[in-house]
Amino acid sequence: MIDKILVSEDLKNISFSCDLLQCAGDCCVEGDAGAPLEEEEIAILEDYLEDIKPYMTREGLEVVEKNGIFDYDADGEYVTPLVNERECAFVWFENNIGYCAIEKAWLKGKTDFQKPLSCHLYPVRLSKLKYYTAVNYDCWDICKAALLKGKQENLPLYKYLKIPFIRKFGDRWYQKLTQAMEND
Repeated sequence: MIDKILVSEDLKNISFSCDLLQCAGDCCVEGDAGAPLEEEEIAILEDYLEDIKPYMTREGLEVVEKNGIFDYDADGEYVTPLVNERECAFVWFENNIGYCAIEKAWLKGKTDFQKPLSCHLYPVRLSKLKYYTAVNYDCWDICKAALLKGKQENLPLYKYLKIPFIRKFGDRWYQKLTQAMEND
């Protein structure tokens, strides 16, 4: 427990490093719902939608223009909309690899919003519980190559996710996390 954030031991015990050439960005394509969105991210996406649109697929644009920039998952939580109940409406493809159109707009300097926090934190998912937030590793078959690459690089999950953890919880919290992981 770090400042009311319950952290899984998996963050220290699992090594991870995305390998897009192996997985082809399938986390943006597979699954039963879109990427989780925080409520404030919906307003941000609405503000930047015109800057993101040039990087979206035709199908993704059609979904967003017809249904809006968010949907609900089975639990009634906000998520990105899907194209044909499969890929995220904000995915685009290059050489058969799925990338984020939101992040592409950010990389091109069109927005100051990199991508939804849930995407930035993946393969970790946050669960809001009554008195705290839980941080858990989401084990998914499509990330097998990332586990192998992480082992080769000797990169624990908490180090791999340094930037998104700081984005969500702050630098001080991340320093406490690092101390806990290294002193345990």
